[in-house]
Amino acid sequence: MRGSFRSEVSGWRLIAGYLGVVLMLIGGIILLPLLVLAAYPGEAVWASCFLVPGVGSVFAGYLFYLLIRGREKLRLCGRQDALIVVCSWILAILFCSIPFQMTGQYNLNQAVFECTSGWSTTGLSVVDVEQCPRIFLMFRSIMLFFGGVGLVLVMVSVLSDRHGMRLYSAEGHSDRLLPNLVKSARMIIAIYTGYILSGTFLYMVFGMDWFDALNHSIAALSTGGFSTRAESIGYYNSAAIEAVTIVLMLLGCTNFLAHLYLIRGKFGNFFQYCEVKFQLFVCALFTPVLAVFLVLGGFAGGVGQGLRDGIFQAATALTTTGFQTVPSFAVWSSPLILLMTLLMLIGGGTGSTAGGIKQIRVCIALKSLCWSLRARITQKRTIHADALRKLDGYEYLTPESRLENLEFILLYMAVFTAGTLVLCACGYGIGDSMFEFSSALGTVGLSVGITAADAPPVVLWAEIIGMFVGRLELYVVFVAAVQFGREVKGGYKNRKRGFGSYVG
Repeated sequence: MRGSFRSEVSGWRLIAGYLGVVLMLIGGIILLPLLVLAAYPGEAVWASCFLVPGVGSVFAGYLFYLLIRGREKLRLCGRQDALIVVCSWILAILFCSIPFQMTGQYNLNQAVFECTSGWSTTGLSVVDVEQCPRIFLMFRSIMLFFGGVGLVLVMVSVLSDRHGMRLYSAEGHSDRLLPNLVKSARMIIAIYTGYILSGTFLYMVFGMDWFDALNHSIAALSTGGFSTRAESIGYYNSAAIEAVTIVLMLLGCTNFLAHLYLIRGKFGNFFQYCEVKFQLFVCALFTPVLAVFLVLGGFAGGVGQGLRDGIFQAATALTTTGFQTVPSFAVWSSPLILLMTLLMLIGGGTGSTAGGIKQIRVCIALKSLCWSLRARITQKRTIHADALRKLDGYEYLTPESRLENLEFILLYMAVFTAGTLVLCACGYGIGDSMFEFSSALGTVGLSVGITAADAPPVVLWAEIIGMFVGRLELYVVFVAAVQFGREVKGGYKNRKRGFGSYVG
């Protein structure tokens, strides 16, 4: 019995053990950019910036992993799953910021900002990409890749664990592609990688070199928006490259389960899915409106160019990617800024790499409004079944689920308002502040010029918090904070009780 007890692990040891696994993964991720040295050996001078934190992270992670190695892991208590997920992301951001700080060119605020933007797949940047070494540009894209699929999903794909589903769900993955969780995780990574390789090939066909093609393909599919060019996609001035980018962005903001239906040729299920229909409708609605304002504002040379730029801006904002093909948003008119802000607030699909409120929540809110108006207007006593079309049929919505949906939107808008207020308090205009913080909270990456290396620290940290809670969604971060307080309180009581017993 005594040996059996010692083989079991729970509480903070279980949490630390899982975080140890994550730290080892983070260490491996930090070491990946070293592969770039095979193509660019002249950048070996930066190798130590990745070797030191990478090896250190793996070693520290292994020490923590020893707490659960070979032991029976007991059930996660309370909301420890949320705490593990949030702590995993914090560790990833902090450790990945070390290479930037070791260059001596970035302080803590700037390094943490850049890594939060990468892991959250936002794309806001304080890095001068024209002067930045290629190994660091690839590092940013690697963060986008793993930030898009999620740390826990990668961990589940290599580790079969009975607690995996709770961690998987806590990170924001709402669907399993296959009955087996590990196979589902691997399937998602396989689909994700296949799209990236296809996008890289098409980019190279249309004129990009391999390095730019790979980085832009990762950034487009992860809806991250980091570019290797200061002018972003606009640098290439190519309709073909823009078309490839739009397709990748739309794929990236679509639920991973929907991709399985698409790959298996079930096009009816795919195009009838409420989120797919909604995103195509919104793009079709906003494209001509944006085109008109672009032409009237002198940002497009004609109707054709206006439509081309309009559809790209609609897609990059709705998918929360952040690529751009037009001049700085700082000189855009107020109607254009408002339209783009609305698109960024809506965001992409659930279970995708995109951020924002999410399209299905907006669908439910709009349909709830229509259903309420219908109930008030109609005089017939007819009972209607309120439902949404999902991939495998209709899902009927209860009043409770509709209320929960509205509660999340209200909370999201409250955080958006608070963040906007912080930026306004720093001296920026209301329109620019709304645009910039909606970009951070929605993990978009478009900017009117507020975000920069010399921005006030309070602005950078407000956006860091916005990007973080926007990627993990608000409830998970809140629940993790409460659980952390419980763990600290519980540990203190246990130590006090143990000390008292010893004295007695």
